[in-house]
Amino acid sequence: MLYPKNSADKLGFTEIKELIKAHCLSTMGQDMVNKIQVMTNYDLILKFLNQANEFKNILQNDDALPINHFYDIKSLANKAKIEGAFLSEEEFFQVQASLNTVFAVIAYFNEREGVYPNLEALFEHLPIEKAIIRKIDQVIDPKGKIRHNASRELMEITSGIAKAEQEARKKIDQVFKQASANNWTADGSLTVRDGRLCIPLLAENKRKLKGFIHDESASGQTVYMEPEEVFSLNNLIRDLEFERRREIIKILTALTDELRPYVPLLLSYHGLLTKLDFVRAKALFAIEIEAEMPKLVNEGKFRLLNARHPLLFLNFKKEQKLVVPLNVAIDDSTRIIVVSGPNAGGKSVCMKTVGLLQMMVQAGLLIPASADSVAGVFKQLFVDIGDDQSIESDLSTYSAHLSKMKKFVEDANGKTMILIDEFGTGTDPQFGGPIAEAVLEALNNKKVRGMVTTHYSNLKIFASNTEGIENASMLFNNTEMQPLYMLEVGKPGSSYAFEIAQKIGLPQNVLNLAKNKISAGQKKVDSLLVDLEREKKEIFDTKLKLDKQQRRVNTLLAENEELKSFLDENRKNLLREAKQEAKTIILNANKLVENTIAEIKSSNADKEVTRSLRENLNNEVKKNTVKVESPAKAAATDEEIKPGNWVKLIDGDTTGQVMEVIKDNVVIAMGDLRTVVKKKRVEKVTRASVPKEIRRGNNQTGDMASFSPEIDVRGMRTEDALHAIEKLFDRALMMGFNNLKILHGKGDGILRKMIRQYLKKYEQVDRMEDEHADRGGDGITYVYLK
Repeated sequence: MLYPKNSADKLGFTEIKELIKAHCLSTMGQDMVNKIQVMTNYDLILKFLNQANEFKNILQNDDALPINHFYDIKSLANKAKIEGAFLSEEEFFQVQASLNTVFAVIAYFNEREGVYPNLEALFEHLPIEKAIIRKIDQVIDPKGKIRHNASRELMEITSGIAKAEQEARKKIDQVFKQASANNWTADGSLTVRDGRLCIPLLAENKRKLKGFIHDESASGQTVYMEPEEVFSLNNLIRDLEFERRREIIKILTALTDELRPYVPLLLSYHGLLTKLDFVRAKALFAIEIEAEMPKLVNEGKFRLLNARHPLLFLNFKKEQKLVVPLNVAIDDSTRIIVVSGPNAGGKSVCMKTVGLLQMMVQAGLLIPASADSVAGVFKQLFVDIGDDQSIESDLSTYSAHLSKMKKFVEDANGKTMILIDEFGTGTDPQFGGPIAEAVLEALNNKKVRGMVTTHYSNLKIFASNTEGIENASMLFNNTEMQPLYMLEVGKPGSSYAFEIAQKIGLPQNVLNLAKNKISAGQKKVDSLLVDLEREKKEIFDTKLKLDKQQRRVNTLLAENEELKSFLDENRKNLLREAKQEAKTIILNANKLVENTIAEIKSSNADKEVTRSLRENLNNEVKKNTVKVESPAKAAATDEEIKPGNWVKLIDGDTTGQVMEVIKDNVVIAMGDLRTVVKKKRVEKVTRASVPKEIRRGNNQTGDMASFSPEIDVRGMRTEDALHAIEKLFDRALMMGFNNLKILHGKGDGILRKMIRQYLKKYEQVDRMEDEHADRGGDGITYVYLK
């Protein structure tokens, strides 16, 4: 139940239906859109939502559905139902085209059996009767005209007409040629008058030729004559055409008689086409507003995530603006949300968004919110928005509000959603506040669900002390005095009346006078709300900063784990290679010793030969001896090593560049590899002594040291700015940075918008955020990378 009846207009649901109608291909589909209503049957709502979601999936991810023709075959079937009536050639063509569409659609879903179960249910058990098509095809050609061989009589009549026309043309050409030779004709060629082919004759020569004059020119100097020789042939043609028309009617009547038994089936086909057009229009509208299907539950609750008002979204889309998304939940513990905050802060839009999306869901429409959202089913939707004063009923604005409150209190229950805008206004606040509080308490006792907006402090206090009712506020930037259009549940909001008045320019003496007229308690409450909101915002900003730091810590931990794994693997490889090399050295040493002993024996221990062999052994030992630097030298080297220096491993020939010095360890970059070694194991070398190919391989290290993930594009043309950002983006990805900072300024917001739209196309971008309002706000964009 929807109360009052104009609630659909007030929430914008009527406008939504008009936008869906624009996507319909037929008047039948538009008629179905007009009949869209808010439903309360859970199964029916779920079925309609699934149908729209499946059709949306077809439009976005599957081959196009073969929907080519949508004609009103219901009216044609009703006409064919009448005995003696017949369908025209054009009407049979419409039936033929519509049936071809129906059969093509059924074949499409049969090929995808089980993929779209809710759409398949539209034509479940619907027979495919192709005999109708065959019968029509025998009479009507693909262009919608009757075939010349539809019957033997028609073929003979058509042939007779062709022969008579050919002979008549031949005769009139002869007469025209003869009259022209005698200079009897006027300027021009053969022409048609009253449907008959005539010769243009000069009026003075009209008696020189026998025939029937059909017309004359405006000046009277030319007459249009049908020659006597042709007159009888033309009469024959006309008689044959009458016969042809009678034969066509006879054929069409016979075909209609054959079609008549299939009228119930034609009506079923009509129903399928109408439903397809209807569901298609809903799916197209869902794509237009970027809608998703929420999870539907058969309870009086909801949880909207990243919800947007569809009409506001479409308007902003035209202006290339973004709608601030809404996150709000109503359940058994938080039944009613009391929204407060400054004027023009978005309270009413927030509430209308909730109401409109709830109506859309219960009407079987997808909504512009996250697919993780949850939507419930309410049996009643009570709305009090705007001014409903009535001259006819002698009701003032406040009286109209009270009449609605009476209805709400009497008829509302746990399955009712209420939406009340500016609760309690319209009368003296001294009395309006307590009445509104009493109504709110009565509604809460009935376990009603919903939202109300207010400026009354007593309602904020009541909400904070009452179970089931929760305060919420629209966030406000009290530094720049600008609304943020974000809903925050858990605390009331200040109206910022004095701050807004001061910004507008109300004289200070007037403001001071006004402040002196309000009570000290009210001043204190409003001040506390402002301070609370400011502290809440600081905590929120701090949380964002901590989250950013935590992400950085997690990234560093992951990098350390990766580096540890890499070093462990390198260590294993080095040990394996060292063991293999030691084995080779031992084997070679054994061979050398054996050969030496053999040669000594063969030379009978000759001193010269023995000395030569001993030197050979010593040389081999020196080749495989590791040089050990003295501790003093190593200490001297330690002091000189800094990030950016080139170093060489003492016990090898490996050269690299120092990235970082950590206590007794240094991080060395060797091309794309990074390794950690003790300082005493390296010695500093000059850059010139490092081979060019190694220096080139380490260019990226220098780039990383000098790279800054910030860019300032203020004052640049859009193309130049995007080009510069793209280069920065590529380098950041290559070097493993996880965020960028782009300074683009505020202005009209065009550059900011173009930059964000451009970066959205990269799958590496996780999200984008404005800088804190105190540090540049929407003049700076942070880009977080995955």
